Order: sequence, then C-alpha cells, then structure tokens
Amino acid sequence: MAHAFPFTAIVGQDEMKLAMIIAAVDPSIGGVLVFGDRGTGKSTAVRALAALLPPMKAVVGCRYSCDPEDTQPRCEDCPTLKKNGKPKSHLVPVPVVDLPLGATEDRVVGALDLERALTQGIKAFEPGLLARANRGFLYVDEVNLLEDHLVDLLIDVAASGENVVEREGLSVRHPARFVLVGSGNPEEGELRPQLLDRFGLAVEVRTPTELAQRIDVVRRRDAYERDGAAFRDLWAHEEDRLRRRIVAGRKKLAGVEVSDFALTRAAQLCIALGTDGLRGELTLMRAARALAAFEGDAAVGEAHLKRVAGPALRHRLRRDPLDETDASARVQRAVAELLGD
Repeated sequence: MAHAFPFTAIVGQDEMKLAMIIAAVDPSIGGVLVFGDRGTGKSTAVRALAALLPPMKAVVGCRYSCDPEDTQPRCEDCPTLKKNGKPKSHLVPVPVVDLPLGATEDRVVGALDLERALTQGIKAFEPGLLARANRGFLYVDEVNLLEDHLVDLLIDVAASGENVVEREGLSVRHPARFVLVGSGNPEEGELRPQLLDRFGLAVEVRTPTELAQRIDVVRRRDAYERDGAAFRDLWAHEEDRLRRRIVAGRKKLAGVEVSDFALTRAAQLCIALGTDGLRGELTLMRAARALAAFEGDAAVGEAHLKRVAGPALRHRLRRDPLDETDASARVQRAVAELLGD
C-alpha cells in the first residue's frame, strides 16, 4: 500500500475519483460501484485512495482493528485487551482487501481454526476477509460475476455492519464495516438488482478518447514503473493536500446543514426520475453533504446536488421500454429541467 500509484496522479476519471473521495469522507454512504472498460484505473484508484488516507487508530491485539475511541460495543476480543479500563492503541494502515470471485464462504466470513482444533482441541475462530476489511475497503473485481451465495452474504453484512458466524459449534459476531467497492465490465453481465441497490454511488469509466490525455496516462504510468519512489515524491505535495482536505471534511461533516429546500430538491429529482424506494433521496442527501464538507461549505446547495446526482441515482432508475436513453443521460436531463444547466 505504501508503494501505491498516487491518487492525485490518476489522469481524468474525475467522476470515479470524486465518488471515492465522497465515500472516504462519509463511509456510511454505502460504497462505490465502478463499471466500464478494462484498463481504466479502477483497481488502481481504490488502492491509491487507501494509501493516501492517514493511518487509523486500532486496538492493539484486536483481530478486527476496532477503534479504541468507539463508544459502541466492540468485538468480543476487545474487553480482554483493556488495561486500566482503556485498551492500548496503535496506528495501522487503512486496509484494502480483495474478495476473489472463487473465494469460498469460509474464507470470506471466517471458520473454525482447524490447526488449533486438531493440535489443542480448542474451538477457535479464524477470521475471514470480512474481518480483515473492517474499517477499510473491500474490493470486488468483476463483481457482476460474483456467485449468488456470496452476493447474498455481502448484502446482509453491508446492511448490518457486522458478520455473524454460526457453524461447527461456533457462535461469533464481529464488526464488519467497510467501504464496498465493486468494479466490472457491463459487457460481461449485469449485477443482481439486490446488490446493485446496496451501492451508494455508481460511476461509469471510459477509455480516454483525447490524444493528449492518453499520452499523459502512458507517460505517468511509465514514469511510475521506471522509478516509483521518485514519481511518488513528485506528487507528494498534491497527495498531502488532498489528505488534509479529506480529514477536514470528515471533521466538518456533522456540522453541514441540509435545508428543507435541499431535501425538497432531492425528493423532486427522485420523483421525476421514478426511482424505487427512498434510498435514492438518502444517498443523494448524504453524498451532497459529504461533498459540501469536503469543499469546506457550511450547507448543501443545488450545485452539490447537481454534481452527485449522476453517481447517486443512475443505478436506481427503472427501465423504461419507451425510452432508450441511457441512465446517465436521463439523470442529466432531469437535473437540467429541475435545477438548471
């Protein structure tokens, strides 16, 4: 992670980068789905953002990297790690965990530690990928090809924020709060609607068509591969600047005002687009608030709603057999009609 490509050095893909920044400011938004062409920097952006974020405080010895300052009950391990009523803490990097398409359920949720069971006769829990991803990022490449049983599992955990394992005589419950990032190519298959709806933001990425931009991508990638340390030093100032803005945005988030007017505009936009349920309004409001906090604004305005409307709503639209316009264009049209160009 320390050697990741600099996030600020990624050429173009502005909507994808903004969506990931918003999710970093407010992880409760629900993650980011990135659909588009291969080789457009999807996995690079996830690892780059995690490397950019400041290290997080975690309880020393905790297998789930619980936050020592969290007032909510932590995992069952944490009470045994307390000294003088307070657990020791240390700084750890923000985790990025890959969930392979062929992963077994045991590997994802955790299972009985067979080595300890056979050698010591002890029933102990071996944490899985969800435990490692707690408070970080869980990245699923080709998420549209994920097996159904893993999709169901992710839906449950993403909704509850905890992983419950009841098997082989084990009964374990541990926190599993992560930013779910999925990527894929729509030509290889569609995503199940149940999981699609769980992603807070959805963005589309395309191969750059401008000559200068393509040259810039190749030039930066080549410079990074020839001398990664020198390339990262070159972008260190920009990385530090963005890191400070994200940290400041997190601190400012709770104080950003969302007026009744802004909520009305969000609801009107969702009604005009015919989105199912109320998750569209909630995500649109949260994303606009996170964007306002990131930009240092005190309140959510129409400009914030315009910028996040596409990522927050395009994947929530019903298919209209009488309208062949793609989802992005439908959102843009509704935004222009309601909020102006």
